[in-house]
Amino acid sequence: MTDRIWLALSRIPGLGPVRQRALLERFGAVERCFQTGAEALQGLGLQVAQIAALQKEPADLLTPADQRWLESADTDLCRWTDVDYPPLLRHIPDPPLLLYLRGQRARLNQAILAIVGSRSPTATGMATAEAFARSLGEAGLTISSGLALGIDAAAHRGALDSGTVAVLGTGADLIYPRSHLQLARSITTHGLLLSEQPPHTAPRSGLFPRRNRIISGLSLGVLVVEAAEGSGSLITARLAMEQGREVFAIPGSIHSPLSRGPHRLIRDGAKLVESAADILSELGPLYGALQSHRPAAPSTEWQPEDPTQAKVWAAMDFDPLAPEQIAKRCGLTLTELSAILLDMELQGYLVACPGGRFCRLLPAP
Repeated sequence: MTDRIWLALSRIPGLGPVRQRALLERFGAVERCFQTGAEALQGLGLQVAQIAALQKEPADLLTPADQRWLESADTDLCRWTDVDYPPLLRHIPDPPLLLYLRGQRARLNQAILAIVGSRSPTATGMATAEAFARSLGEAGLTISSGLALGIDAAAHRGALDSGTVAVLGTGADLIYPRSHLQLARSITTHGLLLSEQPPHTAPRSGLFPRRNRIISGLSLGVLVVEAAEGSGSLITARLAMEQGREVFAIPGSIHSPLSRGPHRLIRDGAKLVESAADILSELGPLYGALQSHRPAAPSTEWQPEDPTQAKVWAAMDFDPLAPEQIAKRCGLTLTELSAILLDMELQGYLVACPGGRFCRLLPAP
């Protein structure tokens, strides 16, 4: 019954977290918000329609989507008054009073690090985000992101086995973009889908910046991988700074527009990182607690064992190169190089980039 009342409170139009919390503080329990007269609601800054809604029976405010949510076996609610409400999130300026959950609720109280970035990243950026997420997940961190295209999706994929939290800008019963439906299903196996929006809330532009405050609010820190000026991921990073969280950024080429966001963050005080170890060491006491679970650091001599592939590897950079440039550097014909590049790409040593160019892949950090 209590869940129904919380859902009803969330259905009152325009009643955001600040006024919801004011109601709870005034009346002490969510049930009492619906058991009081209009006069007692004066002075809380409520609109006439909101006061009228609080005079109704809670069940009258529920939608068919709410009923389906309550009856489903794979949905859950985390309320402001629950003992496992995320402690870090509780201390942001406007924490949501109700979280809609699908998946592993225990992820709420694990050490979380957010990874965010461009929706249109380079192949190298995608590979970097996935590698960092995998390595940090193996070290004991739960990876959070926003299930968006690009870096968000790569971060979730990298942390599927270790556990990841996807914070949605829609209702938790709707997946956006729809192309990530299978990814979302995979996340619920070892991770968690989370939203502050009531069931069946469709995507709207204003909801995603609000979603970002939860991504940072849940997390010990935020890592930015490729972001142009004006990127939504920079909003998440700014919110993290305001919330007192650590902000990390991976530098890139000075010629790439996608490096401008991370470079600006670094100028503003974000930590420049080149490996997962850089992040773990900055997290202080947490790093020590996770040390026993941390995988061995990769060899700095990470390179192909095949002599010819090693020669090609040595001739390449982490910035994209045309096959003609690579061939000239390592003394091979384009015909010889073509087969080698294909084989190295299949083995995960390099990645094909736009314009027919290639660059090294960073090893798992």
